[in-house]
Amino acid sequence: MARFLRPLLRGTTYTRFLHLWVPMLIVSVWLFVSPSTPWVPAAVLIPVGLIGAVRTGEGVQARLLLTPGEEEPGISVAPSATWRDRLRTVLWLEIRMALAVPATVGTVWLPIFTYELIRLASGHTSPDVPVLDRAQPHWAYGLLAPLPVIALYGVVVGLGALVTALARRLLGPSAAERLAALEERTEQLLERTRIARELHDSIGHALTVAVVQAGAARTAGDPEFTDRALGAIEETGRAALEDLERVLGVLREAQRPASSRPTLADADRLLESARASGAKVDAEVAGPLETVPGPVSREGYRILQEALTNVLRHAGSVPVLVRVTVADGTLALEVRNPLTAAVTGPGRGSGLRGIRERAALLGGSAHTGPDADDWQVRVELPVH
Repeated sequence: MARFLRPLLRGTTYTRFLHLWVPMLIVSVWLFVSPSTPWVPAAVLIPVGLIGAVRTGEGVQARLLLTPGEEEPGISVAPSATWRDRLRTVLWLEIRMALAVPATVGTVWLPIFTYELIRLASGHTSPDVPVLDRAQPHWAYGLLAPLPVIALYGVVVGLGALVTALARRLLGPSAAERLAALEERTEQLLERTRIARELHDSIGHALTVAVVQAGAARTAGDPEFTDRALGAIEETGRAALEDLERVLGVLREAQRPASSRPTLADADRLLESARASGAKVDAEVAGPLETVPGPVSREGYRILQEALTNVLRHAGSVPVLVRVTVADGTLALEVRNPLTAAVTGPGRGSGLRGIRERAALLGGSAHTGPDADDWQVRVELPVH
């Protein structure tokens, strides 16, 4: 019984029923003006439903009254963009008005029937009530008194659920709207992935440099070297804080320009940081680096950063060859360092996977793995 009565304790049940009553207000006014033409309101709804903004109004009203509090109600508030949307809106308006008739009749007459059945059971007659106008008083009518109440429960709860289901069907997102929502969701996921990569590359690089420098300073026993190491840690930490601020800025401001992110023009900072960490970096830059498009240059910077971070993390203070070449519409990045341990196959770490993913998103290619006695990261990106 408690489960049966539970819908009566929810506010949504009554807001849905209020939604069904609204069309009858218009019909009632019209019947007061012209009771002989009750079909006019339904006819007027046809051209009204063809107005694009009507779908927005119906969607907002349906969300407020039929699905209050739901984050994803499945009801669109966009105006009609196609004739299919307009026809669905017209059908919705007609069905809503049709459902308003039994809702209104039920809420008015079913309580009256219950009251009159009780009167018949107590010895009175009901000459003004249809169906019961010829009934004779009898105690057995008292047994029928709960039936209209149960029917009223079915009208209130059942029609509310029905009109909500129809609203989701007829006012739900069109195919174009669902596609647009899917594209927006995809963009959000891509943006989250990009932010995760930014954090991994910048913070991971800074922590790797700090760990390497701190370890070297602890074992060196040379005050001068310790001062240089602390200076390198401080500089790398400041750069990481700048990168972190850029990433947080993206989270705070969706329209923040990506041009504030570092590019290959800032690669000297990475090279000096790697040198300060003990790596012997030999860098070669060839070609017009300034002609590389911003997105490619920014991703190239992150690829170079991750490659150098991996060298410091896994190989330590070893000679590193860095080549950056722009020629024939291609940006080529190459980072080589001697192998310090046996490696059986291509790299599978998250950093190397990020390098390959970045290259693939830009339509390029990436190779990471052993090459003779060296470990090699070689990336080619189109710059057209």
